Amino acid sequence: QVQLVESGGGLVQAGGSLRLSCAASGSIFRPNTMGWYRQAPGNQRELVATITSGGTTNYADSVKGRFTISRDNAKNTVYLQMNSLKPEDTAVYYCNVVRLTRTYWGQGTQVTVSS
Repeated sequence: QVQLVESGGGLVQAGGSLRLSCAASGSIFRPNTMGWYRQAPGNQRELVATITSGGTTNYADSVKGRFTISRDNAKNTVYLQMNSLKPEDTAVYYCNVVRLTRTYWGQGTQVTVSS
């Protein structure tokens, strides 16, 4: 069984920064893709960024240049450094891991950006 535990969310003013972490435990095998998604009230869950085991990254256009995704394969942990935060970044952020046909999700962490 795979478990994902996110941390690092909180309340920050516009222009500020936060760093999210997601630690995966259980039967995590590589190669896999780890990622961050977010869901604001009334909206669908959307992609924020993903990173493969080899380090290839992909970002939503709305966060390019402001957010950076990284991972530590030895620790099975993925990070999301969020800079220049905007009120529209307010959402619950979810970590996920995809390997072959399996997708695992964390419980989510709230990020709130005040104007």
